[in-house]
Amino acid sequence: MTAKKIAKWEPEDFEQEMTTVWSFPNRGDWATHDAKWRGNWSPYIPRNLMLRYSQEGDTVLDQFAGGGTTLVEAKLLNRNIIGVDVNDEALERCREKVKFDYEKAQGKVHVCKGDARHLKFIKNESIDFICTHPPYANIIQYSEDIPEDLSHCKIPEFLEEMKKVASESYRVLKKGKFCAILIGDTRQKGCMLPLGFSVMQVFQEAGFTLKEIIIKEQHNCRATGYWKTSSLKYNFFLIAHEYLLVFRK
Repeated sequence: MTAKKIAKWEPEDFEQEMTTVWSFPNRGDWATHDAKWRGNWSPYIPRNLMLRYSQEGDTVLDQFAGGGTTLVEAKLLNRNIIGVDVNDEALERCREKVKFDYEKAQGKVHVCKGDARHLKFIKNESIDFICTHPPYANIIQYSEDIPEDLSHCKIPEFLEEMKKVASESYRVLKKGKFCAILIGDTRQKGCMLPLGFSVMQVFQEAGFTLKEIIIKEQHNCRATGYWKTSSLKYNFFLIAHEYLLVFRK
């Protein structure tokens, strides 16, 4: 991928978010960003987070690298980043997404296969900022036969495994630094399951202090057709929010 194929390297009219409610109707299409990886977050999210909670030259960790959005933003913002995933398809996409040359983008990207629960290749207190978007239990499954893929876990098992993720996050993060994760809620049998709050508790029990709860509006939720009919028939609201949880070690 070469610079000639890139229409723009930065978002237009960008301003940092200042409140605890974030909304990005236009998800962002600068640099190599796209929406082809299901469930990947808007690049506005890691851009805002890295500008607020890290400095140029810092080392950032995304242990659920997925579609590579965070890695691209880290490179553009001159942060060094370690991108980890258990899925070879995701890792290949990550490598492709960061394969660009832009004179202002000096961040170094290290992509590696690994498990967010076992980051033995990362030293204690060596990370300046964690910026990641884990799966929501088994709501979106990202593979068919990868045992380490947490997107296969039902909610009780997912929360147990997230305890290991939180513990490893705490171990590798420097004292006084921040960890930001995006997580959402779900429904079972018509009733809300507050998955976001459950994950928040898991990270607090691992030793983290909750710094911020940011509500992020989802724009892929539309009250039309099947879902509008179902919402009215079965008396439930469509989930149009996610939680961006920011913790401090």
